[in-house]
Amino acid sequence: MTPMDHPLKIVMIGAGNRGATYAKRLLDHPDKPEIVAVADPREAHRLALGTRCRIPENRRYRDWRDIAALPERIADAVVIATPDNAHTAPAIAFANRGYHLLLEKPMAPTLAECENIVAAVKRNHVLLGVCHVLRYTPYFQKIKAVIDSGAIGDIVTVQHLESVVYWHQAHSYVRGNWRNEAESSPMLLAKSCHDIDILSFLIGRNCLQVGSFGSLKHFNAQSRPAGGAGRCLDCKIEAQCPYSAVKIYWRDRAAKRRFGWPVDIITPDLTEHGVFEALRNGPYGRCVYACDNDVVDHQVVMLRFADGVTADFTMTAFTSLEGKRATTICGTHGQIIGDGTLIHVHRYLDDSCDTIDIQHSATVDINDGHGGGDGGIVNSFLQALRSGNPDALISGPDTTLESHRIVFAAEQARRENRLVNLSEMILPPAKHQLTPR
Repeated sequence: MTPMDHPLKIVMIGAGNRGATYAKRLLDHPDKPEIVAVADPREAHRLALGTRCRIPENRRYRDWRDIAALPERIADAVVIATPDNAHTAPAIAFANRGYHLLLEKPMAPTLAECENIVAAVKRNHVLLGVCHVLRYTPYFQKIKAVIDSGAIGDIVTVQHLESVVYWHQAHSYVRGNWRNEAESSPMLLAKSCHDIDILSFLIGRNCLQVGSFGSLKHFNAQSRPAGGAGRCLDCKIEAQCPYSAVKIYWRDRAAKRRFGWPVDIITPDLTEHGVFEALRNGPYGRCVYACDNDVVDHQVVMLRFADGVTADFTMTAFTSLEGKRATTICGTHGQIIGDGTLIHVHRYLDDSCDTIDIQHSATVDINDGHGGGDGGIVNSFLQALRSGNPDALISGPDTTLESHRIVFAAEQARRENRLVNLSEMILPPAKHQLTPR
């Protein structure tokens, strides 16, 4: 890959929440890359991002194919932040045109599509960074540094918990875009491929075998309380429901002038009228017990890695710990216990304990986008483009494909109620050729 010493140009494919997030990080970067085009079928999103990034009107497209079909490349790289099931075709098409790629996670909803994205990237010798942003946070970078220092000896077991938080589950995975596997992907892939990936990153060994249990326990018609209505605004018992859309979007947020995420997802009209109109007519005003959701609301994954290392991961909606990830790493000489902000390093030899407060020791704002990871992945991607060194990214094609294989193996294990060997997840090349439209 050739280093780039000219002003960098970027195309945004997808102008929703994640697209806007990465666009902001690009605009704020000291390197000042220029966002030269955007594609999104939704006019309001296209207009908002186009205006913010000062993109000429003739470079604001409804369809990404119009950009891919232009006679000449108009940028160095493309950020793909489309819905999960719409990653593969643009990723392959732009790789074939020689664009470098920053791709939102998950790579794609099937292993075959993931394999084909990686094949296209390698065939065309372009850079691929996948937005496994946890790898780029000061918090997990520090934990990895402690492990690599030998302070706790060899890793033996790891426990990891993702607290989705009750209202986020209701927003994104019951009422929202990731509620239905056919329209998006399984919960473990859509939400928790971050966490499977970070376990792979921290442990640093090949995963050999996976088992998993999980189900949609609560957000279904069987759990609907007596007297519940199809919409929260029509419900006589709404005030007693923790998952009430009126509570989540109005009482807890908009009524207090908090119009950011998730309120700005349900409507572009950030007024009282706009919020209630969305609750009256939009998908986010539905009763959580009367939606078309089918993704799990809790899941456990058990993993066996090389050298006898074992790990378990729990994802649950039923928690008040908003976005918290708790990790315990047990080694032969010590233990690491982290809660997302504080990292406690215990040493068995002298029973000493050091506490690292990432909130105060990090050089970036850990409250800014996935603990600083959103900015971290953008910084690393631009550094890789500038230097011509793909190793500036620690979530490249091979690494990402490996962690995605673990996720697909875990889903297979859950559905088939058995242990799955990772060797089963290596697809023969002839069976997964895919040509984008």
